[in-house]
Amino acid sequence: MGELQDASRWIRRFHPAEDSGVRLVCLPHAGGSAPFYFPMSRALAPAVDVLCVQYPGRQDRRHDKAVEDIGEYADLIAAELKPWLDRPTALFGHSMGAVIAFEVARRLERDLGFVPLTLFASGRRAPSRYRDENVHRRDDDGVVAEMRLLSGTDSQILGDEELLRMVLPAIRSDYKAIETYRSEPGATVQTPVTVLTGSSDPRTSREEAEAWRDHTTGAFALHAFTGGHFFLAQHQQEIVRIVSEGITAAAAAS
Repeated sequence: MGELQDASRWIRRFHPAEDSGVRLVCLPHAGGSAPFYFPMSRALAPAVDVLCVQYPGRQDRRHDKAVEDIGEYADLIAAELKPWLDRPTALFGHSMGAVIAFEVARRLERDLGFVPLTLFASGRRAPSRYRDENVHRRDDDGVVAEMRLLSGTDSQILGDEELLRMVLPAIRSDYKAIETYRSEPGATVQTPVTVLTGSSDPRTSREEAEAWRDHTTGAFALHAFTGGHFFLAQHQQEIVRIVSEGITAAAAAS
């Protein structure tokens, strides 16, 4: 699998676990990058082989054309994952990544007949729940204000104007993708869904998180945590436990 890793600009394996019987694919939030999931990868290894997706337009892919459409993201990522589906695989997505994970699961089921073990949808309202948001149309100061509100970017980067100018185009493209996304009416997956949500997330209410139940014909569970949009930072140990136990149970059931 090392050759696959070298050949794909989309996949990062920080802790390869060749002997693991299961995989987890992690999809970042808007403006996020693969290293966001380094701690989860380290915590789950070697029991789980974790693949972290690196979107274009940032870090080592900063010269690659950014994507501005969730459907295009899902098409590209589903294609990249085909060589990795040699073992049971779960998906984890935070914020925008949760919606991309949902659309990737739809494509894997529809096009390959591959049903992921489970989908962990973190920090995002259900695909059918929309809000009128326009961050991608704001000026640079407006985009930075949203980033500060959600506390999703390291303060050192926010304070470095040169670095900020480098990442803002990718962040804006991500916001355009998620803010213009509309799921197909009645879209569901067979994949079981586990929702993780923050009790004071300004972008997802409890009711909007519960609505994920309507998007799976499989099992559904919801876990609420104290904190805002990036509640993961304060609850890493518990979330790793939920993910580990969820993958283990789903693999045993399959």
